[in-house]
Amino acid sequence: MRRPRHSYSTGDSSVDRQLRELVGDLHPTDARLVFETMATALRLGQPPITRLDRKIANTALKEMRYAFSVFAPYRHIRKVSIFGSARISKGDSEYALTRDFSKLIASRGWMVVTGAGPGIMEAGHEGAGGELSFGVNILLPFESQANPIIAGDPKLINFKYFFIRKLVFIKESDAFVLLPGGFGTMDELFELLTLMQTGKSDLHPIVMLDRPGGTYWKSFDRYLREELLRSGYILESDLDLFTYTDDVNRAMAEIEKFYSVYHSQRFVDGRLVLRLTRAPGANQLKSLSQEFEDLIDGPIETTTASAAELRDGDVPDLPRISLNVDRMFAGRMRRLIDRLNEGPV
Repeated sequence: MRRPRHSYSTGDSSVDRQLRELVGDLHPTDARLVFETMATALRLGQPPITRLDRKIANTALKEMRYAFSVFAPYRHIRKVSIFGSARISKGDSEYALTRDFSKLIASRGWMVVTGAGPGIMEAGHEGAGGELSFGVNILLPFESQANPIIAGDPKLINFKYFFIRKLVFIKESDAFVLLPGGFGTMDELFELLTLMQTGKSDLHPIVMLDRPGGTYWKSFDRYLREELLRSGYILESDLDLFTYTDDVNRAMAEIEKFYSVYHSQRFVDGRLVLRLTRAPGANQLKSLSQEFEDLIDGPIETTTASAAELRDGDVPDLPRISLNVDRMFAGRMRRLIDRLNEGPV
């Protein structure tokens, strides 16, 4: 049974009353969320919170609001985030690989989200073209100038804080492709893997793309197996959260296959609801329930859009299945999605 929701406020009943009146007049929809945001802002003005704390919270909130407003008109379009080194030159094979992949996925109607700098980021924008590109830039003492393809574009966003930039990358994208890179690339990769492994992010395809014959991602995969897996720090099924290849067509196929039947997911009253582009048959659900009995408690069932999904307009017309899933086993959940995408069993 769910616990009653705690009533959040400023702590001053008089101020609360004034805020509710103001919010009711200005924001008839999502009034409670707007009220709580304003209440939080007022509570930030109270000790022991310092001026530095307030500056961080203020900047973070402004950056999120602006980024969300930039992405909002394009939420109906699938997007891929691309990560990799800013130090790759235009003559390197990794640059051409990124450009070719971006051109290919843009031809399928996807948009590309990457940093706004040089190297892999510029290659991503060059392949997709400015119209289908977002530039998610980080302001640094160096490498902070936007590349000429995205510079001046309204879809260029500049961030002060890495953590807000990373939030936007992950929140706004449907797939992730990583080229060889340095600390920043590794940071983004482990962030992705951690969020998906722990269930703090929906599952998405993660593809590591290397130049033909390259060893960057093979070496990374070997490290995970020989050090993390062998030591028991990760589960073997966690390795199903990603794939690596040196072929742009295989990278594209991996992404398209992931969304061939699976569409999206949402937790509703503690159960995981998978929205699909094609309804599975009873025999397929029975077979999957048996195959993944280590992951789920009880059978996989068909369902309809919940009241919350209807309220949010959250693809209510798509067919759905519902399951009670052990969220510790994200890799097994990824495998279940793969099996759904394979069709009837």
